[in-house]
Amino acid sequence: MTHTPHGTGRILRVAGPLVEAEAVGGSAMHDLVALGEAELPGEVVAIRDAQVTVQAYEYTGGLVPGMPVRPLGRPLSAPLGPGLLGGIFDGLLRPLSSAGTWLEPRPVGGDVAASAGDLGYVPVAAAGAVVEPGDVLGEVRGTGPVPVRVLVPPGCAGPVGRVAGAGRYPADAVVATVAGTEVRMTARWPVRTPRPVRERLDAGRALHTGQRAIDLLFPVALGSTVAVPGGFGTGKTMLLQQIAKWCDADVIVYVGCGERGNEMADVIDEFGALTDPRTGGRLADRTVIIANTSNMPMMAREAGIHTGVTVAEYFRDMGLDVVVIADSTSRWAEALREFASRTGDLPAEEGYPAGLASAVAAFYERAGVVTTLGGRRGSVTVIGAVSPPGGDMAEPVTAHTQRFVRCLWTLDRDLAYARHYPAVSWAESFSRDAGNLGARLAARGDPGWPGRRARVASLLAEADRLADLVDLLGITALPDQERVSVLGGRLVREGLLQQSALSARDAHSGAGKTAALAEAVLAVVDRCRELADAGVPAARIEEVDFSPVLRAREEAGPDDAAEVAALGEAMLARLGEVA
Repeated sequence: MTHTPHGTGRILRVAGPLVEAEAVGGSAMHDLVALGEAELPGEVVAIRDAQVTVQAYEYTGGLVPGMPVRPLGRPLSAPLGPGLLGGIFDGLLRPLSSAGTWLEPRPVGGDVAASAGDLGYVPVAAAGAVVEPGDVLGEVRGTGPVPVRVLVPPGCAGPVGRVAGAGRYPADAVVATVAGTEVRMTARWPVRTPRPVRERLDAGRALHTGQRAIDLLFPVALGSTVAVPGGFGTGKTMLLQQIAKWCDADVIVYVGCGERGNEMADVIDEFGALTDPRTGGRLADRTVIIANTSNMPMMAREAGIHTGVTVAEYFRDMGLDVVVIADSTSRWAEALREFASRTGDLPAEEGYPAGLASAVAAFYERAGVVTTLGGRRGSVTVIGAVSPPGGDMAEPVTAHTQRFVRCLWTLDRDLAYARHYPAVSWAESFSRDAGNLGARLAARGDPGWPGRRARVASLLAEADRLADLVDLLGITALPDQERVSVLGGRLVREGLLQQSALSARDAHSGAGKTAALAEAVLAVVDRCRELADAGVPAARIEEVDFSPVLRAREEAGPDDAAEVAALGEAMLARLGEVA
């Protein structure tokens, strides 16, 4: 609920991004204020007696005591409308694509609607119809492959009054009135307040990422939550980019929080150049990029995470499946720590605020599968990278995050340095969604999925157990069956789990190809065990050229399960010659 501010105050003191000012009637915690003649945005973070403390979202150079402070009477809100898809924004959802080469301080109002230009609009609800929150009033055309609907806002219901006819309108135009309330194409919503839903549902359908190590071993359900911890150089950003490119969500919201500017520029260039495998158009046309690099203001970096989830909830309410990719939540937590130190909050572990766990939980709790106010089914899946300093998985951000997520994809430094991509550790990762998803897949046409997953995990665990013995005693000291287990682990790693992000055939793997590769590798391992049981020396089995099964992932297309099966049969025939 907004309130009407009264009057204008004066700046009393400026200390970097912290500004102390006179308290104006109507000022409230977390309200926005406009600072100085340039009306730089800031947020009220403390109120003491007749003073307010404001944290600026912009560089405060040029602000001096005596300049005006104007309360805006509302919390930080994101303009949600058809101009978002295909856009690049900062943490306050102000367009960056229309900004200059060198960013200058800008007012908080933003110009999302203005940057979108005139858009085609077609009404759906007729004048006189009685509508409820979440009902569709009209559709916006020409925004790309994803349909954008104008919905009755929460808290608004009743008869439809004036209705705009079909035509082209500015993105902030009033397109209808409901019970006397104007409804615009673009409306604001407080970023720290979750959008309301009718009901939260159990997650049931898997999010297909195209990455075999994830889809086979550590699957994630639509509407679930994932953390991707890993030290520097383990491939977090590459993995998240691949998921953004190939996952089967309707809309991608990519939040670059505190990342290096050159990495963010690479992400933007790649999304702009990529062809969307689902539509044949540009992948960027169904993507929203929120870029807050490490040199941007700390408060904007902190807000960017909330802004990204709010944008995702906006598209979720249209009945779409949305994936939020946050890279990285550690930088967001560091912004919270910096903010807490400036406001004098009592520090907890490693200087982070005592409310860190609550903040992390609140972020991930905004994921989920829901029935929207309009009765549609939509979902928000949150995937957050974690960058533990020095690879310390016990540090507070990583430890708290693991408590609240459903899946953990831990990236292993040794795998990454061995050029094994994706470097997802099968020993330190988990998926709490795997049981439900396995039962669902088994009931819907793939009864072998749970068994394949269990056998692959068992092979990897056995190979890891024997690795220390091999390092200590050498492979020749092991019995033949255990040597076959070590060989099986290598075949699984190199022929199944490893992928090439640069290969047109292997960057993405369909469900059929993943299943065929797993079946082929497991059949080869079983045949090797049979040979060892029949008395064939393990050394002779190890000398066999396993290239047919190892090359299958590169030689078969993303959905070519038949080619994989043929190469697997060729490998079995070769092993038959050994017998």
